[in-house]
Amino acid sequence: MSDNFSNNLKRYNYLVGEIDATYHEMSTKLGLSDSVMRILYTICDNGTDCPLQKICRLTGLSKQTINSSLRKLESEGIIYLEPLGPRNKNVCLTQSGKRMAQKTAGQILALENAIFASWPAEDMEQYIALTENYLHDLRAMARKLT
Repeated sequence: MSDNFSNNLKRYNYLVGEIDATYHEMSTKLGLSDSVMRILYTICDNGTDCPLQKICRLTGLSKQTINSSLRKLESEGIIYLEPLGPRNKNVCLTQSGKRMAQKTAGQILALENAIFASWPAEDMEQYIALTENYLHDLRAMARKLT
C-alpha cells in the first residue's frame, strides 16, 4: 500500500472519529446517551415513528442496547411500541416524546440541514455521490472477507 493511500486512510479514520466524538458531545450536552440519541434521531429522520428493524439497521447498535434504551424510553413515556406484522414492531413517539425529540435529535437534524444548505449544490452532490461509492465498494469488499 502506498504511503499516500495509507495517509489518506489515516486522515479519513481521524475525521470519522472526530465526527463521532462531536455527535457524542452533542448527545451529552443535550442530556442523552449516545444510544438514546441515535434512536431518537432515526425516528425523527423517519417522521414520528419507525420500524424497529429499521432502527437496528440504521443505528448500528446491538439489539441488546436498542432494547435496553427502548425499555428506558418507554418507562419514561417517550415512546410506545405497536405491533407491525408478526415479527416486527413500530417505535412511536408519544406527545411528550415528540417534544423531547424535537429539543434533542431535532436540533441535530436542523444543524445538519443548515450545514448542507450552506454548501454549493454541486459540492453536496459530489459529497453524497462519493459517500455512496465508498459504501458500495465497502459492502462489496466486506462480502469477500473470509
